[in-house]
Amino acid sequence: MLGRSSRCSWIIFQRFMATSVAVNPEKAKRIPIVTCKRKEFDLYFGEGSVLKEDAAFGSIPLASTGWHHYKSKGDFFQIHPFYFSDKWRLSSAEISFDKLGIRSELIKSAEEFYRITQPSLIQEVAIPDILKGYHTTIAAETGCGKTMAYLLPIIEQILRRNQNPPKARNFNTPLALILSPSRELTCQIGEVAEKLCEPHNLRVKVVLGGSTKQQIMNPAFEDVDILVGTLGVVNKLTGAQIYRMGSVRHMVLDEADTLLDDSFSEKLSSFLRRFPFHKNLTSETGVQLVMVSATIPLNRDDMLTKIIDVSTVKDIRTPNLHKLVPNVPQKFMRMSKINRPPNLLNIVKSNLKQANSIMIFGNKTPTVDYISLFLKESGVECINLNSDMPMPIRVDQFERFRRGEVKVLSTTDMGSRGLDTRHVSQIINFDFPLHMADYIHRCGRTGRLGGVQNCSITNFVSSMRELKIVQEIEHAARTRTVLPNVDGNITNIIRRKIIRNIRRD
Repeated sequence: MLGRSSRCSWIIFQRFMATSVAVNPEKAKRIPIVTCKRKEFDLYFGEGSVLKEDAAFGSIPLASTGWHHYKSKGDFFQIHPFYFSDKWRLSSAEISFDKLGIRSELIKSAEEFYRITQPSLIQEVAIPDILKGYHTTIAAETGCGKTMAYLLPIIEQILRRNQNPPKARNFNTPLALILSPSRELTCQIGEVAEKLCEPHNLRVKVVLGGSTKQQIMNPAFEDVDILVGTLGVVNKLTGAQIYRMGSVRHMVLDEADTLLDDSFSEKLSSFLRRFPFHKNLTSETGVQLVMVSATIPLNRDDMLTKIIDVSTVKDIRTPNLHKLVPNVPQKFMRMSKINRPPNLLNIVKSNLKQANSIMIFGNKTPTVDYISLFLKESGVECINLNSDMPMPIRVDQFERFRRGEVKVLSTTDMGSRGLDTRHVSQIINFDFPLHMADYIHRCGRTGRLGGVQNCSITNFVSSMRELKIVQEIEHAARTRTVLPNVDGNITNIIRRKIIRNIRRD
């Protein structure tokens, strides 16, 4: 466990409870928690219903318990929301960005471009700590304003530094470096940073892979205050001395759980060792580390120990971390694989009548391609995203969806992390995810802070290997507890399974 977290967690918990729509089980009348096709499994607040928060998995009745049987096809259950607005995610009315230490000109930029007028809970607690220069982990549910929670205080610190610059900087020597695991997220972060920085004459540079050799052979030399990029291209460009890291004072790992995944960790660890995180930020040579994520990988502390004293890191979490999305209904439908396409078409057409934007998730690229082709043949315009696409096409496809030119997007899990999808009102898991962290991230594409209302999530359950996670989710809903086995290190999970299977054979 990272150090100095209890005070931060307590502040967030107090705000959370003060702004939540509390339900008194003694007085409530039939407020649904879980409703099912088979009514004997319904669960409500009130009328003598008791939430067994300490119940062990397997000790309470679940509607999905019998879903391994072929006769269960056609069964369903729904988890109901218990918050119906954004108030549970916002700070109290007396808290403002100005009181948190952000200058009025920067607040004006946030209001103008993103209609942000009041800090969210995570912003209320994270901004002061980042302004003080603490190494910080921001772990909070998806869609609660984590990007602004680190961008605003880092930009504020750069503006303060530029008021009294200690010395002139050379070209391509950024003060802040933001790393992300994907090109789409990199573009999105860069766009937000550019809009916030442009009125204040700060320069943001976004670097993407795909043309790295060209960038090395014909480099651009310019003033850069904030550099945003994927780990691979930044590593290559700094190795070629195109960008020099000697002036960096703020390092952000966005979607840190993915960057700390085993597929990235060795390269990331080697890269981070170049930075003096052990020095004080006020010494003009120290670097502040900020890690941002919606899930916490189990290997986090082991990874960080190699580069930083973990006791110096502020650990900021919200009460809803690793819990079900509390403001969006989630329906689980047991069906055969052959019935998924017609069910998908019915749900999509119903949502399109209301002009809703829809994201459909598949576990593999061929499935995502099939979904797009099937819907097009059925008269529904749909675009898709997958990692096999060239980067410019991927970025263009997502931008068309974000602008509302196309209302339906089919994607693998590459579309589940970090992207701004406030306009999305319906998530459909055509393939149910095989890892709990993926379920959390997929659901987080809707019901976001400042986004559309009346959102919903629909899950198709058609494979035996999906049932354990479904049952764990239903158990968590009935007991109002955290979701189990939330580990963002998917590569390590898969590796362990392969090793177990080999040993078994």
